[in-house]
Amino acid sequence: MKQGVSINVLSAALLSASHVHAVETVSEQSYLPLLAMDYEQNETRNWSQFVYSEKLDGIRAYWTGERLVTRKGNEIHAPQWFVEVLPPFPVEGELWAGRGKFEHTLSVVMDDTPNELEWKTLRFMLFDAPNHQGNFSQRTQAIEQYLNAVPALLEKAHGHVALIPHFPAISDANIQAALSNLHAQGAEGIMLRNADEIYIQGRDVSLLKVKIAQDAEAEVIGYVEGKGKYTNMMGAIIVRMANGKTFKIGSGFSDKQRETPPSVGSKVTYRYNGYTKYGIPKFARFVRIDKTKQ
Repeated sequence: MKQGVSINVLSAALLSASHVHAVETVSEQSYLPLLAMDYEQNETRNWSQFVYSEKLDGIRAYWTGERLVTRKGNEIHAPQWFVEVLPPFPVEGELWAGRGKFEHTLSVVMDDTPNELEWKTLRFMLFDAPNHQGNFSQRTQAIEQYLNAVPALLEKAHGHVALIPHFPAISDANIQAALSNLHAQGAEGIMLRNADEIYIQGRDVSLLKVKIAQDAEAEVIGYVEGKGKYTNMMGAIIVRMANGKTFKIGSGFSDKQRETPPSVGSKVTYRYNGYTKYGIPKFARFVRIDKTKQ
């Protein structure tokens, strides 16, 4: 009984009229997330204002306060025990099964009929409360306060909900050291957030992504036939970047993916290391198709 009272008091403190309105209307339209810009080494910023966290290789999800949806607003069919512990106010985070397990996460999340056992392999790693009016530090504090108020619920739900840890960025050198350390452990990269900024919809410098290699998306517009051991399979896909430039991606595919390649018109994520003098990504290799973004 005491736990129920604490949850209600906390809910009243954290939910304003605008929060309630957002919960009521989010089913009618997709929310507009804060999107990251690329970090450039040695750029001049006041890094004392920033905190960093590991960049998780999962699927970004938004809890409206009532429903779990993708960044495009499509419903995610999670088990009741998975969502009943979530707060009565909107939060967003990453559905994550661990490093290098994106394909597994995608298969679990995209299933219209939730597999109870498979969902127990996922965690919802929270990183923001979009409708909260405070800065990033205040927003994560609101999430932390809620989670601290419901320990019994968290235990019942297999501890699958947590707040992503954040650490002071301090300096460019410290950021590079953190990146190297996490990369050595198999992490995808790190995210930098300005702790003093309010939540801004769209792409903004208050959120930066840092990676050893860079990722981008491009549209599939055609194929190149395979040769040798890839005869009768796809040898490479031809893709078009947002700026209209086209190039081929021929590595990073499994044999199964070569037999049934990404369809024309789909968007693929690829990884690369800088650009040629002609503006074409160097060493481009296929990473994945994120069906939640199609």
